[in-house]
Amino acid sequence: MKRHSAWQTVAKIVGSVVAVALISGSAVAAYAAFDLAATAQPALTLGNEDVLEGVPDVGAMEGGVNVLVVGSDSRQGQGMAFGDPEEETAVLNDVTMLLHISEDHSNASVVSFPRDMLVDVPECADPEDPTGEPLSEEYGVKINTVLSHGGMACVVKTVETELGISIPFAGVVQFLGVAGLSEAVGGVDVCVAEPIEDEYTGTFLEAGTHTLSGMAALQFLRTRHGVGDGSDLARISNQQVFLSSLVRTIQSNGTLSDPVKLYSIAKAALANMQLSSSLMDPTRMISIAKALKDTDLTKIAFIQYPTSSVEGGGAVAPTDSADYVRTALQNDLPVVFDPEAQEASFASAADPNAPPPAEAPAEEVPAGETPTETAAPAPSAEALPSDVTGQTAADVRCSAGRTLEDQ
Repeated sequence: MKRHSAWQTVAKIVGSVVAVALISGSAVAAYAAFDLAATAQPALTLGNEDVLEGVPDVGAMEGGVNVLVVGSDSRQGQGMAFGDPEEETAVLNDVTMLLHISEDHSNASVVSFPRDMLVDVPECADPEDPTGEPLSEEYGVKINTVLSHGGMACVVKTVETELGISIPFAGVVQFLGVAGLSEAVGGVDVCVAEPIEDEYTGTFLEAGTHTLSGMAALQFLRTRHGVGDGSDLARISNQQVFLSSLVRTIQSNGTLSDPVKLYSIAKAALANMQLSSSLMDPTRMISIAKALKDTDLTKIAFIQYPTSSVEGGGAVAPTDSADYVRTALQNDLPVVFDPEAQEASFASAADPNAPPPAEAPAEEVPAGETPTETAAPAPSAEALPSDVTGQTAADVRCSAGRTLEDQ
């Protein structure tokens, strides 16, 4: 194990040097690389790394690239801002999101899974004894308990089983990582339709547009009581408001071509994230980051995995409509939301000040001629039913707040 750990450390340092050199090409690359390597967390092993053999970069991955990002509620190493780390720490994946980037980089989907969604957990390696007896299967358990059950590799395996896809990249992010990332991009603008009042996270925002960074951005993402109906599903919708704005910010302010911002993002991520060993390769990290650089915002979809309450309450289970999401991911297709799904969103509303979407120009037909009939093209997108809610990165939506009087 010592030899393996030593090689991982060397790989981190070399990888950081290469990454910074590729990005900046400056004389400070060596110092920057040392600084990044010093903050890096131990790499995670997913156990499915063999799918990357012979794959030079994400552009060559058949069927697109999948990255699973988990937000852990662990307080370890996060100071006292979120409570006593010794008394209040759990190891729950309270946020579980899958990023799918299409093979041709023309579209992407971000699928959010409700933390109380019931899943079947396959047999997983025991993170405490990887070569020993594996952990047994579990059936009908909440997805947010899988991280504590079998570690990140088990979360990945569970989501792979649920969706029928391969996920070779993953990362676990903690509270301060989210705060640091929002600062690194210079803040994120969010629209609030009605005031948000949440004593649990200390989030109090008046109606209007706010630029959030650091702890304010983190608490906005964490708030549940202050948005929609106070449920976790409402929180997901609220997070989509933030994330869609984040994508617009990154595409509009040149973040992916700014060495200083890229360095800040890398440092915040490495200090507060545990990345899979597959993501420690700097070439892959850069490829994934740049894959979305020029993707049309209307083709970046944020999808709430469709679920419904189970008998007795306290949990939800995937509905039949989840098949549409699985089909899109398995076949590397973009998705199209039903307009009714926007109105059914738990905690967001259209921004009345946002410009209307541009209409496609009508085909011009020369005078005296009739339009020619053409064969219907093969389906190029997956049309989602009306109970699958979400939005695209181009949709400027507002968070539907909830005051203390309504709680």
